[in-house]
Amino acid sequence: MLLVPFIRQNTELVKQRLAIKNFKQPELVDELLLWDEKRKQYQFELDEIQAKINAASKDIGQLMAKGEKEKAEALKTEVAALKTQLNSEKLSDAEKNIEAILYLLPNLPSAQVPAGKTPEENIVVREGGSIPKLPEGAVPHWDLAKKYKLIDFELGNKITGSGFPVYTGQGAKLQRALIQYFLEFNTAAGYTEFMPPLMVNEASAYGTGQLPDKEGQMYHATEDNFYLIPTAEVPVTNIYRDTISKESDLPILMTAYTPCFRREAGSYGKDVRGLNRLHQFDKVEIVQLVHPDNSYDVLEIMVAHVEKLVQSLELPYRILKLCGGDMGFASAQTYDFEVYSAAQQKWLEVSSVSNFESFQANRMKARYKDAKGKTQFVHTLNGSSLALPRIVACLLENHQTTEGIKIPTALQPYFGNTIIK
Repeated sequence: MLLVPFIRQNTELVKQRLAIKNFKQPELVDELLLWDEKRKQYQFELDEIQAKINAASKDIGQLMAKGEKEKAEALKTEVAALKTQLNSEKLSDAEKNIEAILYLLPNLPSAQVPAGKTPEENIVVREGGSIPKLPEGAVPHWDLAKKYKLIDFELGNKITGSGFPVYTGQGAKLQRALIQYFLEFNTAAGYTEFMPPLMVNEASAYGTGQLPDKEGQMYHATEDNFYLIPTAEVPVTNIYRDTISKESDLPILMTAYTPCFRREAGSYGKDVRGLNRLHQFDKVEIVQLVHPDNSYDVLEIMVAHVEKLVQSLELPYRILKLCGGDMGFASAQTYDFEVYSAAQQKWLEVSSVSNFESFQANRMKARYKDAKGKTQFVHTLNGSSLALPRIVACLLENHQTTEGIKIPTALQPYFGNTIIK
């Protein structure tokens, strides 16, 4: 969440940065400042009245001590009249309106974020790996899944609906192997593993910026007002909501595997076939809470970490720096990883690594005490390490041979075999 004093002191800069993010409601900035003026006026009026009450109360005590009861009673009547004017309802309404607008304003993109409105305007930072030449008769992953009895899309459709596949046999084993490998890869790099709840309360969803921005995209258990998590980022980052850490505790590194749930309202067509877009999927996440001075160095470290993981899976990939219009609501800067799907002949996103600066920390009140004892907001970052569905799709497609599907060397100890037949 942005800070009102910063917006007031940097109004034009805020509007310019929001324009780079292609924000559709820039008028909210001016509306926020108007409400803040009203808030200050209401606060001033209340403070003035309270000051008069305090002064009169002091005079009443002095008059009573002198035995001037009649004058004291007259002042008491004045105080009673002043107290009727102590109505903080207007102030409370102004504060509520300010908070409501702040929740609608996205994070400002960093100065490094390129302008642009569509994914086509993202910048390719670097590429790696080699696009394989597939054998004759190569097929996409949904056909491979059926051939080797790895994933049953129809059974998932029967049990729940489209976008909820059932993994079977070697397909289930491959999922488990990837999750274990990803977690161990992360913990070896210093991340502490967590197993968080799969549902969060409203405060947690607001804390990391999913609400109100993605309210229609989250599954909502209305009876208890819980939300199914769209990513482990939400519960894991909220571990530090309403906490003050020691500066010496930073950075804080966390990783978690969870199923993720997304309604993906409005998704349709060929881009949602097979594993390309699901309502329930598995993902391993990495999260860091860091000192503000270090967050952009940490962002590059996290990108390098995910890059090594993708490289170990022997997949062709590219890293994109997202333009303002393609970035998430809470992000200040994001890198996307895409892996090439050889059978579908297109790039599929498998990870986003983002720096949120103090945006989430302000919402969550995740803080630390600096060397001078002053309380400051941490910076939060997270990344997919990795999301499984499209990784599985590309592993199946890119590693298919006439004998079966080869398992990358790094994954073989976890899968227990070198090939799927």
